[in-house]
Amino acid sequence: MSINNEEEIKKEVERQFDILKRGCEEIINEHELKKKLEKSISTNTPLRIKLGIDPSGTDLHLGHAVPLRKLKQFQDLGHQVLFLIGTFTGRIGDPTGKSETRKMLTAEQVNENIKTYLEQVSLILDLDKIKVVYNADWLEKLTLEDVLKLLSQFTVSQMISREDFSKRLSENKPVSLIEFMYPILQGYDSVELKADVELGATEQKFNLLRGRDLQKNFGQEQQVCMIMPILEGLDGVEKMSKSLNNYIGVKDSPNDMFGKIMSVSDELMYRYYEVITEIPQEIIKKMKEDIEKGSLHPMEVKKRLGEEVVKIYHNEEEAKKAREWFENVFSRKNLDVDLPEIELPYEEIGIIDLLVKKTGLLSSTSEARRLIEQGGFKVNDEAVKDVKVSITPEKGMVIRAGKKKIIKIK
Repeated sequence: MSINNEEEIKKEVERQFDILKRGCEEIINEHELKKKLEKSISTNTPLRIKLGIDPSGTDLHLGHAVPLRKLKQFQDLGHQVLFLIGTFTGRIGDPTGKSETRKMLTAEQVNENIKTYLEQVSLILDLDKIKVVYNADWLEKLTLEDVLKLLSQFTVSQMISREDFSKRLSENKPVSLIEFMYPILQGYDSVELKADVELGATEQKFNLLRGRDLQKNFGQEQQVCMIMPILEGLDGVEKMSKSLNNYIGVKDSPNDMFGKIMSVSDELMYRYYEVITEIPQEIIKKMKEDIEKGSLHPMEVKKRLGEEVVKIYHNEEEAKKAREWFENVFSRKNLDVDLPEIELPYEEIGIIDLLVKKTGLLSSTSEARRLIEQGGFKVNDEAVKDVKVSITPEKGMVIRAGKKKIIKIK
């Protein structure tokens, strides 16, 4: 139902704006977003919110979930979510942040990735209430004349002003013309969808702005660009990434999710609270103040964060169980609980190979060596500090790598 009272409309604009602004890196621009919200509320017409993804990978982590959770907020406020899957642009591959041209995907790879992707997205968004669209539906129909008209609206100097292009050119690395097309086609998607708002990470800013350019040229109202932050991984330094093994997957088990949260630094903990949970800002601020005063222990706040994340992707009961499991194993040193099990041949193996190659508990030899020398590697709760030692896995053997990683041999 539309709101007619001017004062009520103003209040509702501010309410929605406050919810939507949280966690954003930048909004281009805030005034336009408020105007769009005002029009939407007074005419009872939902805004059209676009998020485009390229189906190039299939495992979603909490970094990917940042814009998806923003979409969920728009969805909960009654706006129309347009979940765009780049079935055409995905074959090109967005060059953003890449130091070389990406390989093009086959149609089969794209379709397989879409299926897995949507299964994971359903943990965050109500798929029945979003409109899933595929850009091959309109991009494949463009004639050469249409493409040339699009290209005529941009200059070469404009395209090479993009940071990753200019960097590669300065290093004499190739930039293909097809890569110039990517931001233009992404911008054309916004024209086709008549997007009011487009979401994207900070590295997508150049592409999102091209959507504004094209909409203006096509006589449409320009979209608001909502720039979302890139979430730091568990190390607090690099961006969350599966290849760097510093990620929390949206399909991780409750115990893994909770345990990974417990490994983050106190500083990163607050960042996670703000970006990946809905806990009100004033509560986060109060917890921080109480920790500084010494009336609240950081570990307690971190456990609450762990519970909150597990609750989002599983449920409240699983969150409580994950906390109990963690406290039993790590706080009370009770190893009579169910531990993650791994099957290994019962034959002698060097402990570095065991940690890196056989169990994947650590990602590099140097990391394993450092952990062992610091006394962080334990077998049945006995520290082993000699990097040259070999052990023979046995049924029921418990292996620890640092404070938070623990497995049992099947």
